Amino acid sequence: MTQQTMNANDADISEESQRELALGDLKQAAQHELAAGVLKQAAQDLRRFHNATSRIERELYFDAHRWVMSDDYSWPFSFPNVCQILNREPEELRQELVGDLAFGHFGQWTRRCGRAVRRFVGSLAERPAIANDLSTPLPVRLVQTWH
Repeated sequence: MTQQTMNANDADISEESQRELALGDLKQAAQHELAAGVLKQAAQDLRRFHNATSRIERELYFDAHRWVMSDDYSWPFSFPNVCQILNREPEELRQELVGDLAFGHFGQWTRRCGRAVRRFVGSLAERPAIANDLSTPLPVRLVQTWH
């Protein structure tokens, strides 16, 4: 085998490997989107049909509730597998989905806002702190308001 043939084979393997990696990334992104969609639908069904009166709506609620409470790993988009795909803890997510229902609409929004505030504060803690450096000039408007 000549050096040129070996280089050509290496280039083919390299291109093939790149295609496989790109396809793997695409599959992983599609799987993540599908898992997020399944979870979103279950969350909507749990909220929307929590106090349902019609037989069909109650069935939608109980179907979503059974799915969330299940610990079955045997099918690809079971609740535990969806949690794993989305990198979430099943028990924590269950509490968010089912635990909020006992509080009614106001309580759900209160808890949701509380979680959003905690995430926001946590994201601020992750940012590098800005030193209180008085040598840095302040904007003129701020300087004027202090006098």
